[in-house]
Amino acid sequence: MSPIAATVRVQGRGVGEDVGRRRPRTASARVAIAGAAAPLPLDEVIVGDSIAVMESLPAGSVDVVFADPPYNLQLEGALHRPDQSRVDAVDDDWDRFDSFAAYDDFTRRWLAAARRLLKPSGTLWVIGSYHNIFRVGASLQDLGYWVLNDVVWVKSNPMPNFRGRRFANAHETMIWAARDRDEKGYTFNYHALKAFNDDLQMRSDWTLPICSGGERLRDDDGAKVHPTQKPEALLYRVLLASTKPGDVVLDPFFGSGTTGAAARKLGRRFVGIERDEGYAAAARARIAAVEPAPGGSLETLAGKRGVPRVPFGALLEAGLVAPGTEVTDARRRHRALVRADGCLESGGHVGSIHKVGALVQGLEACNGWTFWHLDQGAGPQPIDALRERIRAAFATGA
Repeated sequence: MSPIAATVRVQGRGVGEDVGRRRPRTASARVAIAGAAAPLPLDEVIVGDSIAVMESLPAGSVDVVFADPPYNLQLEGALHRPDQSRVDAVDDDWDRFDSFAAYDDFTRRWLAAARRLLKPSGTLWVIGSYHNIFRVGASLQDLGYWVLNDVVWVKSNPMPNFRGRRFANAHETMIWAARDRDEKGYTFNYHALKAFNDDLQMRSDWTLPICSGGERLRDDDGAKVHPTQKPEALLYRVLLASTKPGDVVLDPFFGSGTTGAAARKLGRRFVGIERDEGYAAAARARIAAVEPAPGGSLETLAGKRGVPRVPFGALLEAGLVAPGTEVTDARRRHRALVRADGCLESGGHVGSIHKVGALVQGLEACNGWTFWHLDQGAGPQPIDALRERIRAAFATGA
């Protein structure tokens, strides 16, 4: 048994219901949603109705929403293994809806509330199965979200199909969407993910095991605390991909707190909303036991898109290069003079560092930052090294 789970006794298992159908049942929840635009309660689990709580929080206040909503599995009757033992399936009241229309209405309402909370550059992740993800996808597109990817979580240890009437359901789908179609400033840590994946592009199929063993929270009777607890590795990758240290992640269906645990580990802030007090208590205990990563280890590898743009003229303004300075290629086969306007002059060619670099080589294009070199006493060094000095000054405010 997990050392965290041993301290958690869950009360009222299965008392949850479709979110949005009943008023919050606790005083803390009523306080949370009593007034409009309440301050954002960072690193807290709010007990209450997810839609009502989201509507009370300040607009444009979160960077990412991760949602694991009810799947509306439509299970009919108990499910048994071949030995007639009962499968611990999701049959809680909170996953039951009267009709597809009722589920669609619930979906549109929570998606709209989440979109209001996202910053213009914010993104949404929502996970589901074949039971619901297509309906969720249509609703979010109708509301103005822009789909960036669908990511398939391939389960390395899925539950078998005991009835033998369908394929074993071995995956779930996550939709990753920007709040707005034209927003280009959303966070995607491409280079960090590539390094994470042994210098290979991260693909949209992620093979990870389902939550089991010591990670699975259980109560004192050995029963699962939550039937759909997601593996922390899944949330770790989601947050690594789409957030920066200090970003705020909101999870409106917090459950056992996997999003909060991953956020705490990675130096992100979180806001959790959960209507079931037992789940919320388990989540708080779990998150409190997480040891955050050291601050210095949380930096995210950024590519060129993630650093300030520095034009060549900035080197002249900073005094790192003077008009009349000669630059060469690494082998000193081509030479050019730097003009006061930031252009290079070589033979009959005049233009930017990139244009002149291409022309002297007879090429269509050239990266002038790496082609042109400057000898300041230690042999030819690419002028890109001077640009990095300016970027470093930006970072430190010097």
